[in-house]
Amino acid sequence: MSFPIKTCSVCGEEFELKPGKPGFANRCPDCTDADADDASGKRPLGGAEHENQREANQARREAMRDLLYRKDS
Repeated sequence: MSFPIKTCSVCGEEFELKPGKPGFANRCPDCTDADADDASGKRPLGGAEHENQREANQARREAMRDLLYRKDS
């Protein structure tokens, strides 16, 4: 039984779509591995970045609360 031949949406090369293949069905294993490497390169937030993110989240929560629970008079 042969596996279906797919074309990678990133690099355009053909590959066999095998069951249990990690990643996306429209990407070859090489592009899937490269994408996983990019995602693992995240760095932790610093003090100022963490504070900015916390303030933005607080403002977002307040805006949502105001939109959801305001009285229409």
